[in-house]
Amino acid sequence: MRILTIAVIVLAAAGCSGGKGLAKHTDKQQDTLKVLSYNIHHANPPSRPGLIDLDAIARVINEQQPDFVALQEVDVHTGRSGKDVHEGEVLAAKTGMHSFFAKGIPYDGGEYGIAVLSRFPVKEGHAYALPSVPGVKAEPRALCTVTVTLPGGRQIMMASTHLDVTKSDSNRVLQTKEIVRILGNAGMPVILAGDMNAKEGSMAINILDSSFTRTCRDCPFTIPVETPKRAIDFIMYMPAKAFRVVQHQVIPERYASDHLPVRATLIF
Repeated sequence: MRILTIAVIVLAAAGCSGGKGLAKHTDKQQDTLKVLSYNIHHANPPSRPGLIDLDAIARVINEQQPDFVALQEVDVHTGRSGKDVHEGEVLAAKTGMHSFFAKGIPYDGGEYGIAVLSRFPVKEGHAYALPSVPGVKAEPRALCTVTVTLPGGRQIMMASTHLDVTKSDSNRVLQTKEIVRILGNAGMPVILAGDMNAKEGSMAINILDSSFTRTCRDCPFTIPVETPKRAIDFIMYMPAKAFRVVQHQVIPERYASDHLPVRATLIF
């Protein structure tokens, strides 16, 4: 397996509730974590073909004030988004966060993949290539993880992924098994979020559910943005006792991307 390890200095709502509302800000505010999962469609608003609008994506993120963001469909130095544009780093700068990018594929002269934004400095980042069934034509997929130290001194891992999109579940089954193996060895609490390209009850989600606790059940739909019919974007964590879900919410933002962003508020 290819594993890339990098020490990062600075690179650059219809919903369902899991509690009685957002936690109040207290002296122990670091124990309350807001997590956003967002497939950003390389910052191209579907209603405006060819336009790259990173300001729109940054606005959505800033409105939610998350501590972590799992991003999917991120362009880095591509022809379509700008040879000098690293979308992860631009979004980090526009939101006052730190970023770590994991390449999925080479694309249009640059790279295309996933990323994590973190309100906290990133101690360490990893990019893992996820497996596919031999002989099955499919776009390679990846897992991106960052480790951070919270203000109280505890460590936590945040992970982003974007699973295979082909009709068969075979690649997603392999990929989720590998994700469970990797994150199960983290040695610390883990939050995983992303576009799973799979619905509740599917084999892939069942595999994740065997080790992770999702922030929603009968989750509100996330795609398509105009008339959502499916929930395929999820936030989850392990171990179950490490977190308590305060709220899970799908944000009704219909301009910036072809996916609705998902936000969860957790007590750590």
